[in-house]
Amino acid sequence: MGDLKYWSPADQIALLFAMLFGLLMLVTAGGVLYRARHPREELSVNPRSARAQFRRDLNASWVGALLFWLAWISGPVGATILFGGFSFFCLREFITLQHTTRSDHRTLIAAFFIILPLQYIVVAHRRFDLFTVLIPVYAFFAIPVISAFSGDKLRFLERNAKIQWGIMVCVYGLSHAPALLLLEFPRYPGRGAFLLFFLVTVVSVAQIVQEAVSRSIRSRPTVRAISRSFSKRAWWSGALAGAFVGALLYWVTPFKAGQAFVMAFIAAGSGTLGALVMKAMKREAGIHYWGNRSGITGAVGLLDRTAALCFAAPIFFHSVRWYFKLSV
Repeated sequence: MGDLKYWSPADQIALLFAMLFGLLMLVTAGGVLYRARHPREELSVNPRSARAQFRRDLNASWVGALLFWLAWISGPVGATILFGGFSFFCLREFITLQHTTRSDHRTLIAAFFIILPLQYIVVAHRRFDLFTVLIPVYAFFAIPVISAFSGDKLRFLERNAKIQWGIMVCVYGLSHAPALLLLEFPRYPGRGAFLLFFLVTVVSVAQIVQEAVSRSIRSRPTVRAISRSFSKRAWWSGALAGAFVGALLYWVTPFKAGQAFVMAFIAAGSGTLGALVMKAMKREAGIHYWGNRSGITGAVGLLDRTAALCFAAPIFFHSVRWYFKLSV
């Protein structure tokens, strides 16, 4: 693996995509063979069963792999536009399930068509100083001011807090993912996409392992009212599994193996905690999924798939910038 670190970016990305698509093809082929041998079982599959969930996850993994490939070939600008689209649809799913009134229309227009595109424009121009404070400072003050001009005082704090939180998670959090493409490390030029691949991989592994441990090993749920699959043992298992995979992938990053382990642990742990927070919001709203099931992929809402990344991306991004003292 030490030799792989010195391969050219083209050779490294070719190897990564060969591993990624090869693994997906093997798993898909295994699923097809299983269905061919057990045709009767397929007729009685419960949509909420583990098998049905596995199929949805596999379909979503194919879509995610293809989108990552498109982000790679389109470069930083294309990836920024792509994640901007993700933010738009995630924010729409979030707002759709919140209680809003006619007086919130101006605020929502500002959120979707001013704050969201402005955040990604700032990212594309590598203005990381403004990028990190645009939403937490300027947008957070602007949203209640716009809302106040509507003259509606009913549930004012609650309405604005929900819109602010939606912008924070769906726009601010997710916008840090394409920002990784633009980080410049000494002796690591033009390889920012590997950091994004690293982040998505370790967060995904952590979620899968946490779910598997919670199903296979009896452990007391830490917050039963919110999630029966979240426990301290499952969280540690997922975070450490993500960290271990991150250490194995150190050759695609500017990190050494130990640094990759720590950075992956931070990303994996924060991602699974973020997923728990978003699940708490779903429980409060009385829903199982953020969005409607997709007719194309069979997957649940986009925000369900990106919730962990929305939390992990900003923490990972700023941890990397702070530790390696990157000025831009």
